[in-house]
This record gives sequence, structure tokens and C-alpha cells, in this order.
Amino acid sequence: MKEIDESEIRDELPADLDPSQVTAPYLFPNNNRRKIPAVLYMLIGAGCLVLWQTASEQAVLVNGGVAVAGVALIVIGLYHWQGGWDLAFDEEHALGAAAEAVGFPVGHASAQLGWRGLRSRPTWRILLYSNEKVPENRGLVMVDGIDGEIIDQFVEKNPEDWTGYVS
Repeated sequence: MKEIDESEIRDELPADLDPSQVTAPYLFPNNNRRKIPAVLYMLIGAGCLVLWQTASEQAVLVNGGVAVAGVALIVIGLYHWQGGWDLAFDEEHALGAAAEAVGFPVGHASAQLGWRGLRSRPTWRILLYSNEKVPENRGLVMVDGIDGEIIDQFVEKNPEDWTGYVS
């Protein structure tokens, strides 16, 4: 196998993505931002319908397709509006709720935001490990991002072999 000379490596992480330069805690974007494009879709859709309704019979570029586009944009806008839930339960709250739910002292943990259902309800997926040098337990907890309800949880003895990583 050929050895790689470090002078040949040109890939570099941009300064704005360097995690060692982060000074403030990360703020996860709120789902209620979906309402901004929802309003834009509905306004453009309404504009299309008004244009179609007021166009004369001789209009070449305005026909039934503009009406269909207007209705489609309004429907898409309504879907985005209803999916713009306010993420009231952030990752710190979700980690705390998940730690209470699993019933063991938590060491390492990670949180991921996902969406469930047709209405795209935000849901935190929390992976937790117990607080021993070699974690004895692990758990996966799903926490609702709106009201903090524990949706589901799974706890088991840790089946992973960590002996090669512990000194």
C-alpha cells in the first residue's frame, strides 16, 4: 500500500465549519419558520387565481394552467402552514426528559430531530449510554418536540464490545 505524503493532501475544512472555533451553543432552527414560505405560496397562488379570473379571452399566456398552478400553490401553502409547529421542547429539554425515562445515570448521549406523521410533527430521537467507563446500558427514547411527551423508549444491556477502546 502506497504511503500518502501529507503535502499531497489539499482537503481542508473551511474556517466557518471548524468546530473548535464555535463559541456559542448551537441553536436548532425552529419549525415555525415553515410558515414564511407557506404565506408566500398562498399569496402567489391567490395572485395566479386573480390573474386568471381577470384575464381577457384573448390572453395568450394566461389560461387554465394558471388557475391550476394557483390552486396547487394554495394547497401546498396550507400544508406548509399546518406543518409549521412551534418547537417548544429543545434538545436540552428532550435530553433531560429522556434521561429521566430510561432509569439509569446517563453518560454519553446524542439527539436528532425527525418528523413523524403526515402533519410532520417534530420528534427528538435520543440515544443514551449509561455513565460507566464501559457503558452497561443503552437506550433510545423518542420525545415529542412540542409538549415533551415520551412517545416511545427502548432500553437494553449494551451488546457492543468496547474492550478495544478502554485503557
